[in-house]
Parts: sequence; structure tokens; C-alpha cells
Amino acid sequence: MPVDSDAALREILEMDTIAVVGMSDTPGKAAHGVPRYLIEHGYDVIPVNPTADEIQGRPAYDSLSEVEEEVDVVDVFRPSEEVAGIVDEVLARDDVAAVWLQLNIRDDDAGARVEESGRTFVQDRCIKVVHRRLLG
Repeated sequence: MPVDSDAALREILEMDTIAVVGMSDTPGKAAHGVPRYLIEHGYDVIPVNPTADEIQGRPAYDSLSEVEEEVDVVDVFRPSEEVAGIVDEVLARDDVAAVWLQLNIRDDDAGARVEESGRTFVQDRCIKVVHRRLLG
């Protein structure tokens, strides 16, 4: 069952490094504004987007499996149909503690796999809205 308690959400938000899968440089898109908000609030944000070399002044990776830095949280801005593949990449890593699916993105089966691996799973919630409510 995905996390929904404020204490568990706060614990995720206290982590430092967030890989944003689907991060964009297009103003007005959530995948642009949310990561910018996270950067402004001190998070180390790692862009993952195969269509860009750099996003918001940071080098972009083609896939999560190519990210060399340690990652605490994977924040997903991709369609629900793509979540299973992203979770496969998460499960191949030892460093990711939590997977966060943005608003309107859901995959209960992928979430169950994340939780079975001992990691935390959040779906269909905006990390920026939750951050503002709990820590803003």
C-alpha cells in the first residue's frame, strides 16, 4: 500500500538527492516547475530525460540506470504505462530508498514491487504540494 501518512512523507522529504525522471526545461510544465522548486529548497536534483543534454543547468542522463550519483528518491513525471520499466531500473540499484509518482501517475503492481524490495512508494501525489504542506 502506498505511503500516505504525513510522518512517512516527511521522512522522504528529508532525503537529499532526487532523480527526476521526465524532467523538462519547458516553462509551464510541471516537470519544469516542480524540480525548480526542489532545487530552490536545497535538494540535489538529477535530471533524467533522453531528449536533453542539460536541464536547468544540470547534466541530464538518458536513463536512471546511467545515473552515477547516489540517489535517495526517484520522482517520476512519465505516463503510468512507463512506470514498470522505471521501477525495473530502481530495483537494479542499491541506493534508492523511495519512488514517488507525481499527480495522476499510478501503477499498483509496480508499487507492490517497490514495497516488496523494502523501499517506500508514493503515487498520485505532487511532491511540491506535499513539501509545501509539510515543510514549506
